[in-house]
Amino acid sequence: MTQTPLPRPYRVASLTTLLLTVAATVVGLVVPGFYRDDPVLLPQIFGQDLLTLGVAVPVLGASLYYANRGSLRGYVVWLGVTGYLLYTYASYAFMTAFNELYLVYTTLLWLTLFTFVGGMVRLDAARLKRELRGLSVRPYVRFQLLLAGLVAALWLSEILPATLAGTTPASIADPGLPTSVIYSLDLGVVVPAFALAASLLWRRHPLGYAFTSVLLVKIATLGGAVLAMIVYMVRDGQVVPVPQIVIFGTLTAVSLGLIARFLAAIDPGSDPVAADAGAGREMEG
Repeated sequence: MTQTPLPRPYRVASLTTLLLTVAATVVGLVVPGFYRDDPVLLPQIFGQDLLTLGVAVPVLGASLYYANRGSLRGYVVWLGVTGYLLYTYASYAFMTAFNELYLVYTTLLWLTLFTFVGGMVRLDAARLKRELRGLSVRPYVRFQLLLAGLVAALWLSEILPATLAGTTPASIADPGLPTSVIYSLDLGVVVPAFALAASLLWRRHPLGYAFTSVLLVKIATLGGAVLAMIVYMVRDGQVVPVPQIVIFGTLTAVSLGLIARFLAAIDPGSDPVAADAGAGREMEG
């Protein structure tokens, strides 16, 4: 039994996402003065665009191809990168200063939301669990709980003092934002998602394997985006604490290692793409 090829609506939605994402990131990176946001935010936006164009777009294209051929590995990566783009363009649609690509951002928001939700519903979680029955879940549970705790602690360390003092966190006040969409997305969606995935995985529930695989791909991609933002911020002369660089670099590297181990544990014989490749090597031999 294999993960069935993608239905046409999901293929079309992902291909449209690829085209619009390339257009949006190229315009943002190439057109001088295109973004109208506060200068303190521009390095973060440029870093996000660079990672999206240089990493997320090619990975989404490749994983879409393999997912459509019935590859479970390709399907998991496709969902994870789609989740990253959903997070990215939700933040652009709600927080980036209005510009000529606003309707592109909102279109990408609903395209990725449609694809991600529909793709998660179609993912054969029971099969994924069977494929990974020999994989220890402890490192994945611990990492997700650690990540949820770190993200919550990072944002609450800014939110709680401001709340108690009746002021506004500097990350909101300095660029003149009404609030932080990143706070909202991370504390309202990402942190609970990692906690839920860790809980389900610890109990060996099939959805725990599904959520974990997708979230790990998403966090690896998002971690890379944060590192790209840091590079732009340093070039801009902004001070970035060294511990922050070390933490995000370590989390990105660990998430990449864990997802690689996760994907490698899937039986190659049950993945039609891997099986085809193996058969081709045998014929060549």
